[in-house]
Amino acid sequence: MDPVGIAAVVSVLVTGVAVGLWRRRTDGRLRPVGPVVPVGPVVPVGPVVPVGPVVPAGMVDDAALEQTGRVSEDVEIERLDPALLERLGVEPGRVTMLQFSTAFCAPCRAVRRVSAEVAALLPEVRHVEVDAESHLDEVRVLNIWRTPTLLILDADGRVTRRATGIPAKPHLIAALAASGVTGSPR
Repeated sequence: MDPVGIAAVVSVLVTGVAVGLWRRRTDGRLRPVGPVVPVGPVVPVGPVVPVGPVVPAGMVDDAALEQTGRVSEDVEIERLDPALLERLGVEPGRVTMLQFSTAFCAPCRAVRRVSAEVAALLPEVRHVEVDAESHLDEVRVLNIWRTPTLLILDADGRVTRRATGIPAKPHLIAALAASGVTGSPR
């Protein structure tokens, strides 16, 4: 056997397994929008759980971060353009689960089902499904790379959470509660 060929096969297998494990771990996870800025002590063991506000990197008060190691509480996530939201069918003043789907996407049907169940449980939440192929300009602006992608928008039109893949129903309800939904499930 050729050692170069064996090394190439082993390399491809290791890379494939690593990518598969990464996809399994990240699919369906509702994550905060923007890079996570450490707000407390960083513990390198176990899963990473944000312990404070999560903000885009450009919106961190550098002086406060340098002095205290914490991000100030008044940092705000950028609001989306109301015209963009209107083109996508998002009503202003409502918490919205905005789902990007394509016609032949099997996981998109599962996300549609889970989102519809959650919207039925929480009357102040609206589920809007958008065909990604019909809204390519909006998909590019919102940095949507694959379907299904689910964005949670608060009542002010800010994206607070984002998931690719199929989120679990309890995680979706918890993410909506963090986005300002005040009611309890019916």
